[in-house]
Amino acid sequence: MKIGNVKINGYAALAPMAGVADMAFRELCVEYGAAYVESEMVSSKGVAMHDRKSDALMVLSDKERPAAIQIFGSDPATMAAAAVKATNCGCDIVDINMGCPAPKISGSGNGAALMKNPDLAGKIVEAVVKATDLPVTVKMRSGWDAEHINARDIALLAEQAGACAVTVHGRTRMQMYAPPVNRDIIKEIKSALSIPVIGNGDVDSAVSAEEMFEYTGCDLVMVGRGALGRPWVFSQINEYLKNGVILPEPPLDERMAVMLCHIERLCDYKGTYIGMREARKHAAWYIRDIRGAASFRNEIGKLESLEELEALIKRVLDSNPKA
Repeated sequence: MKIGNVKINGYAALAPMAGVADMAFRELCVEYGAAYVESEMVSSKGVAMHDRKSDALMVLSDKERPAAIQIFGSDPATMAAAAVKATNCGCDIVDINMGCPAPKISGSGNGAALMKNPDLAGKIVEAVVKATDLPVTVKMRSGWDAEHINARDIALLAEQAGACAVTVHGRTRMQMYAPPVNRDIIKEIKSALSIPVIGNGDVDSAVSAEEMFEYTGCDLVMVGRGALGRPWVFSQINEYLKNGVILPEPPLDERMAVMLCHIERLCDYKGTYIGMREARKHAAWYIRDIRGAASFRNEIGKLESLEELEALIKRVLDSNPKA
């Protein structure tokens, strides 16, 4: 498929998860076969104020292409200015966040709150499209709540305003991440639009990816929480959809090697102090479902160095010799 003039080779994209989908994780997922990645969401107001954290979130590497920078906000002019900055940072695509359910974001009129204001949503897309020559996409939820499932209307407005693709998470904002995922709305939007539609919501395996494709007819699937501690999920999806083969989960020693590589990269990019503190949540995801996980999670919460991580990995492997 193509998003504008950007070729996407593969089946699954990495979702723009705040606090998770940083450069280290994006690169790792691309190495495992992610066809497309998006940055953590970047505040358009932060960009306007020259906030260093916002600027840092817009840094991309050549190892993670094609890549989008996702921006959020509720003022069309400020969003347009952020799109210009994103373009200058060298991204391939600019994505507009209309799906974040976090109270801090949606409570300020941003993210999923834009689903309640279709007119403003359309103006934002139009302003961003005019501000950049890059393809512009929109990530949205099915609606604000069960009584207002209006993603089809928002998607049509986005297409009319010049968006090149939309990603639809089949949950309302009020659901947050509770079941069920509404695949019917994704299917409906795919039937209504001429631009690509990316299906999102509970795609966490090769089988669930196939189910999303078959039920909705979407052009690409997006994986979010299903990739936490499991970047290899992209290779599993690719192998199954290409060849019908379900790859098993890697053995524990391989999982621990991937975790170490991931966290070493985090420390390289962010320094040991920040990297190890951010590593704690990732390490907890990598060891879930193993014997002794609860005890190891307590240790993970105190990790401060790579040496401590390596010692922990040895204890994990010693405690699970047949895993």
